[in-house]
Amino acid sequence: MIEQINSENKDKVISFFKEHWGSSEMIISSGIYKCENLDGFIYEENLQIVGLITYVIKYDEIEIISLDSILEGKGIGTVLIEKVENVAKQKQINIVSLVTTNDNLSALRFYQKRGYRITSIIPDAVNEARKIKASIPLIGNDGIPLNDELELKKII
Repeated sequence: MIEQINSENKDKVISFFKEHWGSSEMIISSGIYKCENLDGFIYEENLQIVGLITYVIKYDEIEIISLDSILEGKGIGTVLIEKVENVAKQKQINIVSLVTTNDNLSALRFYQKRGYRITSIIPDAVNEARKIKASIPLIGNDGIPLNDELELKKII
């Protein structure tokens, strides 16, 4: 079941972020976000969140702030991205963007398969975020030093 993030499921969303990220605060090059306060969608199975996406609308684009799927390979992430892309279409917004970190090779593969293109690299963005949120690790996935962000965009 997919539903919008709302006041009724906000506590579940906060718990999800605390369990999977340590907190609901996301620090990326475009800003500092409390994810439970953002627009988004949750994907639930058996009353448990197994997927979650948050986004912000900025002028002429929608920026995805977070995308999580606990059950990878089941199409949950794809369905959630499609929900955000449909919001963009409804609001006549032509660009959906996001950032991911340099170590997140699975995310890069996932997004590019769905039509997202790397549009810029933000050197040292993670190092800057770490000054605010010290819990961001130095080493990321596959032992890759975690330093930079990559911005990806899709024209809708």
